[in-house]
Amino acid sequence: MTYFKSETGVKIRAYLEAHLPRYMDMLRQMVEINSYTRNPNGVNRLGGYTDGAFSDLGFSAERVQSVNPEFGSHLVLTRKGPHAFTLGCVSHLDTVYSSEEEESNDFRWRVRKDRAYGPGTVDIKGGTVMMRMVLEAIRHAAPPLFEGPSWVLLFDASEETESDDFGTLCRERLGGGEAACLVFEAGVIRKSGYYLVASRKGKADFRITSHGKGAHSGVAHRRGASAIVQIGDVIRKMEGLTDYGRNLTVNVGIVWGGSVVNRVPQYAEAYAEMRAFSPDVFEAALNEILKLNSYSSVSSADGKFSCSTSVEMVRRVPAWPENPGSAGLLEFWHRAGELLGVEVVLESRGGLSDGNFTWDRVPTIDGLGPSGGNPHCSEQSPDGSKEQEYATISSFVPKALLNAMAVIRMIESSPAALKSI
Repeated sequence: MTYFKSETGVKIRAYLEAHLPRYMDMLRQMVEINSYTRNPNGVNRLGGYTDGAFSDLGFSAERVQSVNPEFGSHLVLTRKGPHAFTLGCVSHLDTVYSSEEEESNDFRWRVRKDRAYGPGTVDIKGGTVMMRMVLEAIRHAAPPLFEGPSWVLLFDASEETESDDFGTLCRERLGGGEAACLVFEAGVIRKSGYYLVASRKGKADFRITSHGKGAHSGVAHRRGASAIVQIGDVIRKMEGLTDYGRNLTVNVGIVWGGSVVNRVPQYAEAYAEMRAFSPDVFEAALNEILKLNSYSSVSSADGKFSCSTSVEMVRRVPAWPENPGSAGLLEFWHRAGELLGVEVVLESRGGLSDGNFTWDRVPTIDGLGPSGGNPHCSEQSPDGSKEQEYATISSFVPKALLNAMAVIRMIESSPAALKSI
């Protein structure tokens, strides 16, 4: 018996629409828990709620403490099936909003027409709710397909900060055998179609320091060597590597140095990032940036002192280029879109997700969450020029339907799955 047919889609849509108020209440309860990355108690509280929200589907919970003790625990929910086919679903627990920020901006759950506002509504608590909707829809409309695979749901406790241990955890739990990784970051729905993500830029972060020689700016200026001028030259060279034609960007986002205006500055510091889609472009740019380590182009006017520069890479997230594994997964969504009469569009994103760590280990697709707007924004203004994060309520059912039908197609196409169903 095949479940990938129009009748299944009709059955799923009716079920999801009937239960949409329950899903929105689930989202409300998640949003009302402050899960700022550096609020580990709040992150763990949300983890406990999430555990309970999936327990009736037969999942068992495991908590894995983040490597950084200042963060909460990652959550892993597992449901073993009778065969080797594993479906991984990825979301995260943390948001970027402290409780003080939420309070000062009166940023809390509220519904206005078709928008649900609140911390994490679209990034990414709405994605977690979407995950629940998809699983529930498959169990309702295609029970043998829900029971067959092994499901591993992974929730990152520290996705919004510089923490890579969750990526290692995902690779460990999903690597080996036949598997797929579905990431429920926000999706985009436009008149032109449903946008899904199958590639993202990689990123490298850098700390740049420059040491010069201090001197009185009026009395002994010629004996000084400006660390600010030196770091400015390094910044110019780094930013000059930006090449939009190769989708390569370098951005120096923080600079500071010196102490008073009547002194030639002896120290300056900057922080920068580099991003690219292509691993080859990424590596080439990385090498060029690291060549600036020990670079010196500024000396004192008396010629007795030269500035020194240090360029240190402090974090690296691999690029997720277009690849056969992600393209293969995307095809299931294309087929589901054809069945449902909607267009599925491939999108490449410059921002990172946990998918950057999994794509080369297991086929990965992203952007499976609901549509919305203003992620990471808590401010609002009377004139509407500033608006808080929101999820579009009407996007949940059609996106969950598309996801569920694509996963049904995927399971039915899996030799491992079919063998035991």
